[in-house]
Amino acid sequence: MKVKSLHRVQPHTKVRLSHFPSSDTGRYKAPQEADADLERHRQRLDSLQELLAASAQKAVLIVLQGMDTGGKDGTIRHIFTGVNPQGCDVTPFKVPTPLEARHDFLWRAHAAVPARGMIGIFNRSHYEDVLVVRVHKQISDKEAHRRMDEIVKWEAMLAANGVAILKFFLHISYTEQTRRLAERLADPDKHWKISESDFAERKFWPDYQRAYEDALSRTSRKNAPWYVIPADHKWYRNVAISEILVHTFEAMKMKYPKPKFDPKKIVLD
Repeated sequence: MKVKSLHRVQPHTKVRLSHFPSSDTGRYKAPQEADADLERHRQRLDSLQELLAASAQKAVLIVLQGMDTGGKDGTIRHIFTGVNPQGCDVTPFKVPTPLEARHDFLWRAHAAVPARGMIGIFNRSHYEDVLVVRVHKQISDKEAHRRMDEIVKWEAMLAANGVAILKFFLHISYTEQTRRLAERLADPDKHWKISESDFAERKFWPDYQRAYEDALSRTSRKNAPWYVIPADHKWYRNVAISEILVHTFEAMKMKYPKPKFDPKKIVLD
């Protein structure tokens, strides 16, 4: 399915992140203007999630990628606050465990693919295995490209089996990341959110930008599109993603299943 969005990466196009302003706020001039739309999207997602579960014909896989402090956790918290927890699974992707490392790189991702009727959210994802390991020279560019080809085929297989895939790159600037890290350092209650690796990885910022550009260019497809979401402003990030989700759910043309009995024949004593 094709959902129109200015943030969508068209298949087989060369991505330059410098062409995507990370501070863009679309048609909104202030956060107050977006508040009503975000609330409307939340309520609509609640209804659509119930319809997804009831019909149980399709699944929705949401991939969230981005640099540290990009807002992956915040996106989940603010957009899915009204969705039934029983219908939504969140899977974080960290350093592979010894067991995961003994399998092919897609093994752990496939195990977490949502069942029909469910929403699955990948907080980071299988793309870690063509980004982090590539930046740190643990795999060659050739191997990274081979893995991306496998990802495209794997996602096509999922789409053919009723999984709607939406991939969001939360695009923040280096300056905004600096501000967010400084804010966390200054607040003892937020120290749990940071680690030494967050600061060490900043040294590789240009390498990560190039790795993301390559991944976005090579793996955005009609059946599994990437969206580059301006994320310097958290409020715009939330309303932009929620709007795309609502449009995607509605485009699935889901219907409630017919009952297996005639409700009119039921008489309550």
